[in-house]
Amino acid sequence: MKMSKLFVQTLREFPSDAEVVSHKMLARAGYIKKLTSGVYNYMPLMWRVLKKIENIVREEMDNAGAQELLMPFVQPKELWEESGRWEAYGKELMRLKDRHDRVMCLGPTHEEIITALGRDVLKSYKQLPVNLYQIQSKFRDEVRPRYGLLRGREFIMKDAYSFDTSQEGLDKEYENMAQAYTKIFNRCGLPTKMVQSDSGAIGGSVSHEFMVITDTDAGENDVFYCDDCDYSANSNHAVSKLVSAETDGAKYFAKAEILDTPNTHSIEELSKFLKIPSTLILKTLVYIIDKKPVLALIRADKAVEETKLMNAVGGIEVRIASSAEIAELMAEKGFDAVPGFIGPNGMDGIRIIADETVRDMKNFVVGINQTDKHLVGANLSDIPAIENYVDIRLVEAGDLCPQCGKPLKVTRGIEVGNIFQLGTKYSEPMKAVYLDENGKTKPYIMGCYGIGISRTAAAAVEAHHDEHGIKWPVSIAPYHVVIVPVNIKDELQMKVANDMYEKLLKSGVEVVLDDRDERAGVKFKDADLIGFPFRVTVGKTINEGVVEYKIRETGESLTLKPDDAVQRLTDIIIAK
Repeated sequence: MKMSKLFVQTLREFPSDAEVVSHKMLARAGYIKKLTSGVYNYMPLMWRVLKKIENIVREEMDNAGAQELLMPFVQPKELWEESGRWEAYGKELMRLKDRHDRVMCLGPTHEEIITALGRDVLKSYKQLPVNLYQIQSKFRDEVRPRYGLLRGREFIMKDAYSFDTSQEGLDKEYENMAQAYTKIFNRCGLPTKMVQSDSGAIGGSVSHEFMVITDTDAGENDVFYCDDCDYSANSNHAVSKLVSAETDGAKYFAKAEILDTPNTHSIEELSKFLKIPSTLILKTLVYIIDKKPVLALIRADKAVEETKLMNAVGGIEVRIASSAEIAELMAEKGFDAVPGFIGPNGMDGIRIIADETVRDMKNFVVGINQTDKHLVGANLSDIPAIENYVDIRLVEAGDLCPQCGKPLKVTRGIEVGNIFQLGTKYSEPMKAVYLDENGKTKPYIMGCYGIGISRTAAAAVEAHHDEHGIKWPVSIAPYHVVIVPVNIKDELQMKVANDMYEKLLKSGVEVVLDDRDERAGVKFKDADLIGFPFRVTVGKTINEGVVEYKIRETGESLTLKPDDAVQRLTDIIIAK
């Protein structure tokens, strides 16, 4: 490809709405162009990257025994009603009607479609197991699309679905997919960490995410892990053993009584006023889950993990209540308390969930829904309305590993893939069954396996860049090499550049010749910004028979004869 013909426009500045490195770099380097909120045009350079990732995914999925198909992007409401997800999925599901007033949705995922397909085709145990996958655009109507391709509304995804006759078969395929994913991401130049995760809207009993570990702002999840064993989990699924703490306040409070606690709106202020550790305070937080208030109780030195809380009550959407909503709740219950003095008693009709940390608390302090007052020396018998004790705690670095007891560490990660054990979550409600060897009908045991193709490309930029631009791994770079003749009016420079260009093309190397009539500095900046893995500069040194050979990832630069540079590039790239 000649640079003068390449359909690309690099920008002098980063877009004003770009927040993370991948969004900034991809937009400025001409890979993507925004159409509307969360929806992007994939320009020719980006499309080449995406196709390379797709091909890696396709090869490894095929090698793992999966078969590719393509399912419709527009899906009928009826199938989603069969699974129970039409209402449960939430506002991210883009609903619409066709000209006949039939209600449809744009596919954010394809569990319903594949289950219905299996129901129609897979009639006997003799046809199982099978794993079917597709690579397709999806649409989720994100409330706040951001981070470019990392959290857009339209995105490209590989989703696979397995059908088995037993849990043992599912376990085997689950491990098969885990191994295939590791190969895929390694080939993309993205070593990942497989972490336990929440199943979210997909559902199922077991799930793992494949996270690219990064220290950039794009890291969307905290990943807790242990260096002494193989434990790792997303923050919304992580558990830990608690470090020993003082949880019995008997030495501070001789009896249960209501005390004046003026101006103690925060845990720190209350702890200081009563001269007690925060581990003796029971914190009450008001959340709104599916538009209804829920109280979460937790030891005051700990924080609530919202996804865990949402799952504990079987909800779909969760957020902390606003001051106005708390005031409305207090008025409804006949109280006048402000945040900092909220308590669980007197909250008839409100669901109250307590964290496991609450179980061990004795003679503690708790709000009583009266401003500037708390109950001290309280015990769990004083709080009869607790619905359930469940882990809703956000794990913290330094908490103890649940497997080996050593301190956990935390890092940031970008999810690029996930695998789920669905079991019969979809096959049972959708009556997707097969005949077993005894002629009895049984529901399929299913698994689901996703990879974000466009997310993987963005994650690669987050992992491989510097202040000058992108550093694409060779395996997914749009082109392998850029040849830069410093002066296109110099006959010798252009002759050598064109000769190298033709030889590299014939050897199978993907190469761009920057034949633009621009200053060398402009060409070098564009080469670094776009992220070609290798740059060959043909300048004045060609009069001495040599060119400059530069590796983008390391910055290493060598002076080589043109034929030696061609041979080196061919050996490196074709070998990969």
